[in-house]
Amino acid sequence: MSDSYDFAVSRDDLRDITILKAPGPETELSDGQVLVEIDHFSLTANNVTYGAMGEAMSYWNFYPAPEGLGRIPVWGYAKVVASEADGVEAGTRVFGYFPMSTHAVLEPGRLRESGFTDVTDYRTELPAVYNEYRFVRGDKDEERERLVAIFMPLYGTSWLLADWLNEIEFAGASQLVASSASSKTALGLGHALQVDFDSPIDTIGLTSEGNLEFTKGTGHWDEVFTYDQLDRIDPSTPTIYVDFGGNAKLRHRVHSHFGDGLIASVAVGIADWESMVPEEGASLPGPQPQFFFAPDRVVKRNADWGEDGLGERLAKSQDRFTDRSRDWMEVQIGSGPDAIRDSLNALMDGQVPPDRGISVEP
Repeated sequence: MSDSYDFAVSRDDLRDITILKAPGPETELSDGQVLVEIDHFSLTANNVTYGAMGEAMSYWNFYPAPEGLGRIPVWGYAKVVASEADGVEAGTRVFGYFPMSTHAVLEPGRLRESGFTDVTDYRTELPAVYNEYRFVRGDKDEERERLVAIFMPLYGTSWLLADWLNEIEFAGASQLVASSASSKTALGLGHALQVDFDSPIDTIGLTSEGNLEFTKGTGHWDEVFTYDQLDRIDPSTPTIYVDFGGNAKLRHRVHSHFGDGLIASVAVGIADWESMVPEEGASLPGPQPQFFFAPDRVVKRNADWGEDGLGERLAKSQDRFTDRSRDWMEVQIGSGPDAIRDSLNALMDGQVPPDRGISVEP
């Protein structure tokens, strides 16, 4: 598709799409603004979470859309094609948080050696981590860029979650049970606990029958069971449940199975977005789930270590995970709004194999 466009969805139905006219090369910029042309971005279950939680967690507010519509944000790479901002020249490449669009207008502020912050007025009240853009220097390495776009936002959540769990000493649990254990964010948690935090507790993954052998093969979990094998896990062992899927029926089963042995329940994502709401009148045994919001953890660790300190820790760990993922990751490349639609639908339907990553060129 040669024309510039924005890919939008109905806020009430993520499958109902609308293609809008986007700012293009002819756009007149105000003082301090830049126009970027988006090269490519990743699509993962993370983006389904952004859409499903768009209202509740203000994800719709990063890139406004006409009433009733929303623009799901994505992580990717872009090139500045026009600039009215001091210090950010045309031709500069950046990595960051973009709309599903061919182009976007940003307003760089807090310019520094590593990048800048988008200070557009409607974004200043939103979590700062999503407003940071990193300069991309050196020769373009498209293969690695696609992997970084797929893993960076997911693994950031994985590592920050592992860091938090380690800090709270796993709420006193002796084992950790994770749903959707084949998901990239869950695998990242397993890796981080093994490699960076020398996990003192047993880590157990729950997955579907079809993903069982793959999940075992990654080596990121101490044990892996199918959902139907939940009863094989000792319910008397103090347990913390980390829910990456958001399926309300499974959550109820897990809480019921462990009973008083369930010390804490943590919700991280909602890959199973259509099943996240519990049935009317259903009560959940045990502790109420608490939602882990990675940007809040970023704020804390930035205060503890500084932005560079956190960035260095994350980058080193992610590099190890990305290199390890080359053994099992296949990147699927698509282009245009049809590829975006088909990929989103596949993610919402759970039809994307765990060993596949999606990269789209708008």
